Amino acid sequence: MAAAAAAAAAAVEEKKFSSDEFVEPDDLVSNNATDVWNRPSRKSTSGNWKACWLIFGCEVCERVAYYAISSNLANYLFQQLHENRADAATNVNNWSGTLFLTPLLGAFLGDAFLGRYLTLSIFLCIYLMALVLVTMSVSVPGIKAEQNQPVSSIQSGFFYFALYLMALGAGGIKPNVTSFAGDQFDEEDPQESKRKMSFLNWWFVSISSGNLFSVSVLVYIQVTYGWTWGWGGAAAVVALATLLFFSGRSNYRTQKPAGSPFTRVAQVLVAATRKWNVSVPDDDEKLYELSDKEAQFPHIRKLPRSKEFTFLEKAAVVSEKDLQSKEVKPWSLCPVTQVEEVKLLVRVMPIWFTNLIFSSVFAQVGTFFLNQGDTMERHLGRFQIPAASFPLFITLTICIILPLYDRYFVPFARRITGNERGITMLQRIGIGQVISTVSIAIAALVEMKRLRVARQHGLLDRPQTTVPMSAFWLLPQYALTGVCEVFISVGQNEFFYDQAPDSMRSIGAALYLSTISIGSFISSLLVEMVVKFTSTKGGGVDSNWINDNLNRAHIDYFYWLLTLLSIINLGIYVLCARWYTYKNVGDIGIGSSIGPDITGTTTMALARQSSLESQ
Repeated sequence: MAAAAAAAAAAVEEKKFSSDEFVEPDDLVSNNATDVWNRPSRKSTSGNWKACWLIFGCEVCERVAYYAISSNLANYLFQQLHENRADAATNVNNWSGTLFLTPLLGAFLGDAFLGRYLTLSIFLCIYLMALVLVTMSVSVPGIKAEQNQPVSSIQSGFFYFALYLMALGAGGIKPNVTSFAGDQFDEEDPQESKRKMSFLNWWFVSISSGNLFSVSVLVYIQVTYGWTWGWGGAAAVVALATLLFFSGRSNYRTQKPAGSPFTRVAQVLVAATRKWNVSVPDDDEKLYELSDKEAQFPHIRKLPRSKEFTFLEKAAVVSEKDLQSKEVKPWSLCPVTQVEEVKLLVRVMPIWFTNLIFSSVFAQVGTFFLNQGDTMERHLGRFQIPAASFPLFITLTICIILPLYDRYFVPFARRITGNERGITMLQRIGIGQVISTVSIAIAALVEMKRLRVARQHGLLDRPQTTVPMSAFWLLPQYALTGVCEVFISVGQNEFFYDQAPDSMRSIGAALYLSTISIGSFISSLLVEMVVKFTSTKGGGVDSNWINDNLNRAHIDYFYWLLTLLSIINLGIYVLCARWYTYKNVGDIGIGSSIGPDITGTTTMALARQSSLESQ
C-alpha cells in the first residue's frame, strides 16, 4: 500500500515551469502537448518510441496477469469452487465481459476529467491491489477454497470480490494505454506521424509477448506448483510494470482533458432538436465554427462538414435568437466540429454492432476450447502440456504473422491499392471475420471427431478417462484464431482509435474493448439458452448440448450455431462497411476555422449584419 501511495503521489507531482527557460520553436510539439508537470513538451526529450515502450509495458503486464488468471479460471471454478461446467463458463464470460466493459468508465475519466496519465496511474494501483487479493484468496488458510471441502460464502465472496476489483482496475488501464501511447506521436510532424501508423501493430506484438509468457510459464507454474505461485507471479509482474511506468514519467507527453464527451454529444442533440424547424443552409460559411483563438482545446483538430445526418447540422445553424444573444449558449448553438464528432460516433455504431459475434466466438477460447483440451491426450514426449497453455499457439501465430504483415504484406498491398495501410481498416476487419467463421467451423469438425473417438472406445460414461486423440487436433482452430486476431483485433483497435474524435480517443479504445465485453455476455446468454432449451428436449442426457460429461454433450452443435450466426453477421457487416464514410480532417487543421465567429460583441454584430444582408 505504501508503494501504491508513493506511486500515486509521484503521478500528481507538480513542478513550476521556469519562464526563463528558452525552448526552440521547432522543438515544441505542435499539438500543445505538455509533460506530466504541465510544461510544454519537447520533441527532442519526450514522446516517441522511448516513451511508448514503457507505456506498452503496462498493457503487456496487465495482459500477463489477465491471461494467467483467465486461461485456467474455468478449471479453478470447476475444481476448487465446485461449480458445474455451464455455470463456470457463464461466470468466466460474465467476469470477462465486465472486465472489458469497465473501460467505458476509464475512458470517460481519462478523456473528460483526470487525463490519461493520472487515470493510468490510479487504476494501475487498483489493479495491483486486486491481484494481491486474488493471490490471498488462493493461499491464505480460511480464505482459500480447499479441493475436497465445501466452499463457504466468505471464500467464494472474497474470491469474486478480488476478481471484480481486478476488472475495475483493468477498466482504467485498457482504454488509456493505447490512447496515451498515441499521444506520444505528433500527428503534425511527418516523421512521427509515419511512426504512429505502425505503432498499433507493434503494440499488439508486445501484448502478445505478454500472453506468450502468461499461458506458457505462469500456467505451467499454476499446474505444477499450485495456484499461489502462478497467480502470485502475475501480481509480481504487475508490481514491476507499475514501478517502470512511474520511472518514465519525465518522458511522457500528455493532453489536457477535453471535458465530458457525453455532454458534448447531448448538447448537439438538444440544440438540433430545439431547431427542428430550421432549414440547414448549403453554404458551409453560414454554419457556426470556433476560431483558433476561441478554441478551448487547441489540440483538437477541426472537422469539415460531411453529407450524412443533416438533421444534426441544425445545431450549428446560427438562428435569429443566437444572433440576439451576447454570448454563445452551448445547448443552443454548437460548432461544426462538435456536430461532426457526434456524426462520427453515429457512423461507427453499425461497425461496432457487427463485431460482437466475433467476440462471442473468441470467448470460447477460455471456456469450451479449454474443456475440449482437458479431455484429450496432451503429452509431448514425457511432458504433458496443460490444457490452459494451448492459447500459446494463438500467441505464437500472432507473433509470427503480425511482423510479416507489417514488414511485407503492407508494402506489397500498398503498391497495388495505393492505400498507406495496404488495405483499408474495414477490409482488414472483414478478412478477420471470414477467418473467424472458418475457425469456429473447424472447431465443430474437430469436436465431432473427438466425440466419435470417445464413442468408439466406450468412453461415453467415463468423462475422467483421457480420450485417445491428440490435443494437437485443436491446433488449427487455435492457429486460425491467432490469424484472425492479426486482422480483426488490430483492425478494430486501429479503426475505433482512428475514427474517434480527437477529444474522445480513449472512448474510441473503449468501444473496441466493449465489443469483447458485449460478446462475452452474448456468449453467456447463448450458453444459458442452449442449456435451457436442450436440457428439457427429450429429457435424456444425450439431448443436452452442454453438460459436465463432455463425452455425452454436443459442444459441436453449439459451435455450428456460432458458425451460422457468424455467416449472417458477416453479410450484415459487408453492407455496413460499404455504407461507411471515413473521417475526413481535410485541409482544416489546428488553427483553422470555417463559418461565422459570433462569440464577441463586435463579431456578433458583424454576423448579424451578414445574416441580414443574405436575407
